[in-house]
Amino acid sequence: MMLLIIFGASFIAYNLQAISSDPTAGLAESTEENKEYLMANLIRKLNLDVPPPLRYFIWFRGVLAGLWGQFDLGETRQGFAVVDAIGLAIPVTFRLVIAATILAIVLGITIGMVTAIRQYSRFDYVMTFISFLLFSLPIFWVAVLLKEYMAIGFNDFLVAPEIPLSFLIPFSLVAGLIVAGIMAGNRRRFWMVFIGVSIGFGTLLQYLSVTSWFINPGIGIIGVGVFAFAFAALVTHISTGLDNRPSLITALASATIVTASYFPIQGLLNEEASFLTVLAVFAVTIGLSALVGYFVANIDRRVNIRTGIITALLATLPMILDRFMQEFNGYMNSDAIYQRPVPTLGQSNDLLTEEQKANFWISGLDSIMHLILPTVALTLISFAGYVRFSRGSLLEVLNMDYIRTARAKGLNERTVIVRHGMRNAMLPLTTILVNDFAGVIGGAIITESVFAWKGMGSLFNQAINSYDQNLFMGVFIIGATLTVTANLAADLLFGVVDPRIRIRK
Repeated sequence: MMLLIIFGASFIAYNLQAISSDPTAGLAESTEENKEYLMANLIRKLNLDVPPPLRYFIWFRGVLAGLWGQFDLGETRQGFAVVDAIGLAIPVTFRLVIAATILAIVLGITIGMVTAIRQYSRFDYVMTFISFLLFSLPIFWVAVLLKEYMAIGFNDFLVAPEIPLSFLIPFSLVAGLIVAGIMAGNRRRFWMVFIGVSIGFGTLLQYLSVTSWFINPGIGIIGVGVFAFAFAALVTHISTGLDNRPSLITALASATIVTASYFPIQGLLNEEASFLTVLAVFAVTIGLSALVGYFVANIDRRVNIRTGIITALLATLPMILDRFMQEFNGYMNSDAIYQRPVPTLGQSNDLLTEEQKANFWISGLDSIMHLILPTVALTLISFAGYVRFSRGSLLEVLNMDYIRTARAKGLNERTVIVRHGMRNAMLPLTTILVNDFAGVIGGAIITESVFAWKGMGSLFNQAINSYDQNLFMGVFIIGATLTVTANLAADLLFGVVDPRIRIRK
């Protein structure tokens, strides 16, 4: 059935594209003396003298040749192999969209489910307003605003990184208002949180301004430790509750391991480091944390190991981020960057020296800086949809009879929501999640155009504008195959998430 769908979709798309476009239109208006020869050559090269339905099978023959290892999607109008063009575009698109997709999924589902749990609270109202606001914004407009304020404005700010009081006070008050609106509680607690967050946030901004942190950023061992123990408390609270002593001990031990390994690991994270080195650091911290979870208790070892692994994973991230920050000042003041570290266009800086490109941290920092704006733009737009989907899904589950039965049996609210509610609320989200990951390779046409990234989206746009039939069908067949494969994967995942689907009578 999948093969039939791909065949039917590609046949319709090919004929629609062939009928609606005319590759010879540009030559027909040409004043060249050999115009007739050029047109005849183009017609012969593209088989334009063959009716589109029959021409499709000439093209599809190359797709079928993949069965015996000779996959061929033809050539572009410029004479390059379509397979090679797509092979270069897929990694670019994957790098552009994968981070935004993961962030949108994690943040959107988490916040959406919290809003469902705290329905009609201040947090629910605030996040509903924000999600609808973001959902209504066009991506190209968001991208332009990000260029103006997060790139051009921030680069200008770095020339003299001092935060004026005219900005610090309103920004602190807005931050306090948002956090106080998110926090549950009575009016007294609202004002206490508002005042505390406003003062704390303002003090933090003033400290960062006075110490010139924005041009010499860093987290240090103290910051890594604070993040590690904060993640330990958060993971334990969500997973098992802080009253679960073995899980809490495992999480705190994982945070201690990560913090204690800060200086020893710095020796590994030198200029000769690579991506494998970073993976090795994660493997060490996660492995030690898993061992702690195994030996802390004889009961529920799986839960303890899971808590330790998640805590170690989250706690190690600030350590890696700190290493990138250590290179920021040198990167910003290099001739290639010239104190404008946040770029508005492109996927890398070609002016970096060979020595800088060989440095894993500087080349990685360059990639991160080019990813910031498009990632933020895509995350903001996608985030809103996940918030609404996950909120509605969990609310539907929480109103079912088995949830009331679980509460009536005396299970605590965390167990009811995490083990019974959220797990079942993920069922309708599974199809959306899998298809979004398949859409990653399809590219983000508008975002890639705004930020001048040469991925699948730009390739698809180029194919349409230049009437490049082979390039158009190459991108289309990849997207169609991934889409039907994603739907198959979603059907299989249903059986994993819900064991009842696997039962046959």
